[in-house]
Amino acid sequence: MQPIYITYLNRFDIEAAALSDAEILAAIEESLAMQGRRETEIEPRVHLEPRAGVEGHFNVLRGWIGGEIDAAGVKVVGDFVDNYKQGLPSEFGILNLFDPRTGTPRAVLDASGITDMRTGAVTAIGAKYLARKNSKVLGHIGARGTAYWNVRLLDSLFDFDEIRIHSRRPESRDAFAERLRRDLKKDVIVTEDWQSCIEGADIVVEASRLSEPTPMLKTEWIKPGALVVPYGTMSAVELSLTDIMTKMVVDDWGQCKGGKFGSLRAHVEAGKLSEQTLHAELGQIVAGLKPARESEEETNLFWHRGLSLSDIALGHAFLKKAESIGAGHRLRYA
Repeated sequence: MQPIYITYLNRFDIEAAALSDAEILAAIEESLAMQGRRETEIEPRVHLEPRAGVEGHFNVLRGWIGGEIDAAGVKVVGDFVDNYKQGLPSEFGILNLFDPRTGTPRAVLDASGITDMRTGAVTAIGAKYLARKNSKVLGHIGARGTAYWNVRLLDSLFDFDEIRIHSRRPESRDAFAERLRRDLKKDVIVTEDWQSCIEGADIVVEASRLSEPTPMLKTEWIKPGALVVPYGTMSAVELSLTDIMTKMVVDDWGQCKGGKFGSLRAHVEAGKLSEQTLHAELGQIVAGLKPARESEEETNLFWHRGLSLSDIALGHAFLKKAESIGAGHRLRYA
């Protein structure tokens, strides 16, 4: 057997590759279009909940993308709510990429940053197709790692006049606001409660970290014509939220219709979100197979649970960029 080598990108390699906002969005948008054209395979995520005496679990995401990317991938990412008490981020991830014809391993990447970036990119691409083009006020709940890329990539598309953020812990939301002010070069409003963050916003993103489902986001606060993007692990919305929606869109119905977690789990179980009420998967819209927003009057909802395809596509983009600048490590596998 010939020697087998894998490429390893650690966090410093990912940072060195430094994909631009436009490069991140392009990689994710193309992967969504490929999903819509059925040039991919995706398996619903599975969860591992260790009996380790802490609040946390692992997500295992699996998929395949054809075309130029031509790779199968598996990502394992932990989600541990109380990591901040130890000065650690809540999520650590590893992305493994394989040759889809032989199963030979190709690459191992730190996927912590990739997870944050691809989540923000999917949020932003969802808004590109489902929000009003002139959306100028963002209301964002949550300050975890994915929150930064939500706001940054949304602002790159919409150039908001007003950005409001709220998070449960004051120290968390204040630090988040300072980072955004520094990087976006604009003011960010920190609110003391959910209502003042959400009410009247053109785009609402709910990325909270709740221990159990709690209806913190009231349906009556949603502005007619807004886009709502809820994706917290535990639901923070009322059951009535889906009643006011013109279009309801998800990233992958196979993932959204089953499983234990998810912001709209109760809505699926109650039949409020079903194959009959679902407008489309986002990939179908990006590929031009289903209509995007069609009027200023629409109030729309986009629920994304996270796609392995996004991880694979962004991982591939980082590998190409890293190779071009001489970053990364070549490791002997066998």
